[in-house]
Amino acid sequence: MQAGNAIYETIADLPPVLPVFPLSGALLLPRTQLPLNIFEPRYIDMIDDALSGNRLIGMVQPASDEESQRSDRPRLAQVGCVGRLTSFQETGDGRYMITLQGVTRFAVGRELETIAKFRCVECDFAPFAADLQCGNGEDDVDRNGLLKALRAYLDANNLEADWQSVVEAETEVLVNALCMMCPYGAQEKQALLEARDLKTRAETLIAITEMDLARSQNGEGGTTLQ
Repeated sequence: MQAGNAIYETIADLPPVLPVFPLSGALLLPRTQLPLNIFEPRYIDMIDDALSGNRLIGMVQPASDEESQRSDRPRLAQVGCVGRLTSFQETGDGRYMITLQGVTRFAVGRELETIAKFRCVECDFAPFAADLQCGNGEDDVDRNGLLKALRAYLDANNLEADWQSVVEAETEVLVNALCMMCPYGAQEKQALLEARDLKTRAETLIAITEMDLARSQNGEGGTTLQ
């Protein structure tokens, strides 16, 4: 696959160690784009380091347990996604506005002790090698079921969408874009990230959406996975 000016054909094209940006509720998936506003000094350093090197950063959520949520250095979730820094802008007040393009997921391994202020981990890309194949698994997705769930969600929340663009979108683009745009919590986002393949990701999104609709109809508020 291509991300920016780089082409990643196999997992051998990716480094065994990545700097990571732990951010709760943030979801990056292969071939999607994630805009970020970077302002903490340690992550400014991380961006500077990435720009001087391979431009790759691992997006990973903090673990969902209560202890991690309270910690300044929380445990990390078991799966993240590496993104290539494809654009950046200096704001003039010490911040970066950047865009990451998703490349592939990775299993989070051992965290390394470094002199850097930001965190670095060993990465295992092998379980997700298929992520580098564009359109992989599209034929297995229940596209009609996905569109039905989306339509029901839009109607229930009095929202509109450019339905023609939705219908015409490639299946992989549609599934991953909807996952990134969905207004669900950190646990739901992690479940979507960790889904085995595109088919399972679409099924997970449909299930979460149907749960959310059912809870809303019962006056129970938004969805939370247990």
